[in-house]
Amino acid sequence: MEIITGYTGKPHVTSEQDRDVNIGVVGEGSYVLRTGMQLAAEVSSNNEIKIRDGVLMHQGCTASIKKNTYDSLTITNGSQGMKRVDLIVARYEKNQDNGIESLDLKVIQGTPAESNPAAPQYTEGDIQAGDYVADMPMYQVIIEGLNITEVKKMFKVIGSNKNLSDKVAELNENITSVKSVNKNITKMIAGSKVVNAKASTSVQVFTNSEINKALGVTNSSNANTVVLMTNGDGLAQKVHVEGSTYLNSAWHATFNQDASAGSIRINYVIFYFGYGAVTVE
Repeated sequence: MEIITGYTGKPHVTSEQDRDVNIGVVGEGSYVLRTGMQLAAEVSSNNEIKIRDGVLMHQGCTASIKKNTYDSLTITNGSQGMKRVDLIVARYEKNQDNGIESLDLKVIQGTPAESNPAAPQYTEGDIQAGDYVADMPMYQVIIEGLNITEVKKMFKVIGSNKNLSDKVAELNENITSVKSVNKNITKMIAGSKVVNAKASTSVQVFTNSEINKALGVTNSSNANTVVLMTNGDGLAQKVHVEGSTYLNSAWHATFNQDASAGSIRINYVIFYFGYGAVTVE
């Protein structure tokens, strides 16, 4: 085994080792990090695109544009009546003679076409496998006639470990909150009740006072109680109970059509969860 982050008395850390560490922490893909302007593209003219400051990690290899600066890229003139798609890539290169590595922004010019121009090809490459060229697509530059009409982002911005931790904490909090609401259902009762319906699309089933008496509480209301209802006898009344609604201190069964005047059996479940803030444990 060989130490990487330690003093050995001589230079010993290789770019391959550094990339392996980055791949292990962030992943083996190619990303822009959530720092600075995140390498945002700005169309300065139809011949220039500025790439603002930020940091990228391309297959574990990191490169940056310094804060409050930019890299300027030249876009070749378009042609009247033609369309073209250019590609901006971050290109890793390794000199085959001396092993010197670089990572720079390049423009790959597309082929003009009257309609539906294709984006140019780029070199995918595998840096850790020893390839001498590996491109990371950054932007597609859409050119119509002489004008740049759109710059499409192609990379993924990846968050930090803190961003991930915050999202996990938020998810856990949401899950805990759902469990907490379930725990706060303090009373539940089910049953069947026959009520007199009129030629109407609803019928009153329970008042707050009736629910208080059934549950042994004193403060049942639409803010702390849920009532689910169904038609308990489809032969007696052909209507379907579509739900329930709360109106004038009472719960009503709602129908899909006018009921017939007469009795209707309503089967129900009542959930009572008290009132006040939900406590997250």
